[in-house]
Amino acid sequence: MTSRRRVLATLAASAGALAAVGCKPKETTTTANCESVETFEWKMVTAWPPNFPGLGTGAKFLAEQINTMSGGRLSVKVYGAGELIPAFEVFDAVSSGSAQMGHAAAYYWKGKVPEAQFFGAVPFGMNAMEMNAWLYHGGGLELWSEAYAPHNLAPFPAGQTGVQMGGWFNKEINSVEDIKGLIMRIPGLGGEVLSRAGGTPQILPGAELFTALQTGTIDATEWVSPYNDLAFGLHQAAQFYYYPGWHEPTACLECMINKDAYQALPEDLQSVVKIATMAANQHMLSDYVAANNKSLEALVQQHGVQLRAFPEEVLEVFKGHAEAVIQELGESSPLAEKIYRSYRDFAKKTNSWLQISELSYLKAR
Repeated sequence: MTSRRRVLATLAASAGALAAVGCKPKETTTTANCESVETFEWKMVTAWPPNFPGLGTGAKFLAEQINTMSGGRLSVKVYGAGELIPAFEVFDAVSSGSAQMGHAAAYYWKGKVPEAQFFGAVPFGMNAMEMNAWLYHGGGLELWSEAYAPHNLAPFPAGQTGVQMGGWFNKEINSVEDIKGLIMRIPGLGGEVLSRAGGTPQILPGAELFTALQTGTIDATEWVSPYNDLAFGLHQAAQFYYYPGWHEPTACLECMINKDAYQALPEDLQSVVKIATMAANQHMLSDYVAANNKSLEALVQQHGVQLRAFPEEVLEVFKGHAEAVIQELGESSPLAEKIYRSYRDFAKKTNSWLQISELSYLKAR
């Protein structure tokens, strides 16, 4: 009787151990009856400073969800910009397979994949809600995957910032004349627009912005919004804080994955990655909505930041150049034209609905 109890106890313990690693025990349960569970260890490199609010913590949230949802079968370790590679080498690192995942913004890679800019931020384009709708339900993600396929990458939306701020300036912007000769950190299509308006765009990683602005290497910089700008202390380097962020009605952040590594995962872990990126996408947007107003109040009330709206004249000039820049990009290749038409047509359709839903409600409220 004692011997039988010991056997049953052993079998019960074995079944519990197998269940803990996701292995379903067979009728005659022994450890030998269960196939070994394969585990994967991935590196995620990012374009953001380690644990930076919103962006860096968003990447960390994504990794944590994958680790938890996979039951430890897929472990992702996050490396911030500079910890393993520089910020602007994320694309090449993941493409080559030296890292399995990357977290960044698609417009950083315009020199490698010009079409990628449509998936990062389009001046005067779709906001976060519209972008998500286009990507998930309007064919946008399929086009993004087509653009990245030659580079052995699978892209996923993994964060939205919402409408950003127009940036920090060391002088007031009262007319288009004030834009001429202005040296400003602004990437992607927004940089092209600034250039046509007479400014000089620069591309710098986030960690270099404060010093560049403080020393006068640049005259102005956009970064994200109050949540991130306060964390970088940009209010200590420039006095005037402009809105709206015409250049980035949202920044759609990306999780790029080495396609070979992704295809090596079993189907259930591939699904874990997909769902985790969707969770990270919504989580980041909610984080920004919750944190931006509190941070803006601190900037204005505690630090005396001078909040300014861009003059209508300046916005109209920017908008005119933006339309030309976007159309020219759409004519640059057959794939770019396909993406441009899809983006443009979807934006027109959603705009009609937003006019009688979101916009009219906000006015009524």
